[in-house]
Amino acid sequence: MDLDLNGAIQLLQGDERLGDDALLLDLGGCILRLRSNSGALVEKLRDYFAHVVATAGNPDIDVIAIERAPLQTGLKFIDWKREPGKSGRKDAYLNFPGGRLVLKVRTGMLFLQSESACIAAGPCLEYDNQVINFINAQYMNWLQHRQWLICHAAGMVHNGRGFGIAGFSGGGKSTLMLHLMDHGEVKYLTNDRLFVKPIDDNVVARGIPKLPRVNPGTIVHNPRLHPLIPAPQRESLLQLPPEKLWELEEKYDVDVEQVYGKGRIVPEVPLSAFLVLNWKRDGTAPLGVNAVDLGQRRELLGAIMKSPGPFYQYPDGSFYQDDTGFDEQAYRDIFSAVTVYEVTGRVDFEALTDFCLERLLR
Repeated sequence: MDLDLNGAIQLLQGDERLGDDALLLDLGGCILRLRSNSGALVEKLRDYFAHVVATAGNPDIDVIAIERAPLQTGLKFIDWKREPGKSGRKDAYLNFPGGRLVLKVRTGMLFLQSESACIAAGPCLEYDNQVINFINAQYMNWLQHRQWLICHAAGMVHNGRGFGIAGFSGGGKSTLMLHLMDHGEVKYLTNDRLFVKPIDDNVVARGIPKLPRVNPGTIVHNPRLHPLIPAPQRESLLQLPPEKLWELEEKYDVDVEQVYGKGRIVPEVPLSAFLVLNWKRDGTAPLGVNAVDLGQRRELLGAIMKSPGPFYQYPDGSFYQDDTGFDEQAYRDIFSAVTVYEVTGRVDFEALTDFCLERLLR
């Protein structure tokens, strides 16, 4: 079937009526409004985004979420190519004049990305994390249209100074981040998407309103996080071999302000340092942390650079493609003004936490 924008809107939203209750988010110069046919979904997302909820404002971005059964469209989607190290089908897409449909293969959630309409449709309450990601994708588009550069990194703050943590797949950046959060003077900036931009004489880092998502291996070894998993399940997980526990993919959200206290989330900060975790789980060498020049260490850029993904729409209305290369020079230019450290040797979260607290954050 031929598809146009009006047809795509009708396909996803149908005759569903939107409720009167809208969720407004203040994202630092950007107001986003979410509307839905499900009041329960709006309330659930209001709790999740509590630290950025606004009471008034004219929306810069409108998002609609339609709670319904997965759609059987009969459309022929194209698989989105996974990043290196990732396997299996995750996203598929279909471009048409004026927009793009994105299908989440495992859940059946369907999304419309366009300049005038952004709609999520499917079992939104069950897969609310995918709605959260879609909301954040709109904010990330807004940032990138304003020359913010996307990094695959966590971000932390101490005494008004920020530092990023990047790592190759499964490198432990979320675990390190939460080790640091156990220290009351350290605050949270972002979990997995860090945006950087030169402003005046600083490189400024900005986060997105997404809570840390951690695997069971992080939870069972961090007493603060134990309530996320029932005690009998924690005991069973601890019986697993360390390697198997490390690789177990089963994400849990960490509510930063509930676990660590109010005021522990910062939206933006000057960036003063950056860690690239290049250590080894089976390493035997002692932990090493050394300053590096990314201009001479091109391979480390692979841990920092991040694809904008299938939801990214350029200012001219065209869409990012899965074979688009990275602008490596843009990353090198920005990080030439930031001290970057490579972490090598064996994995040692306690020793690296001490290094960060005593050297990077003082």
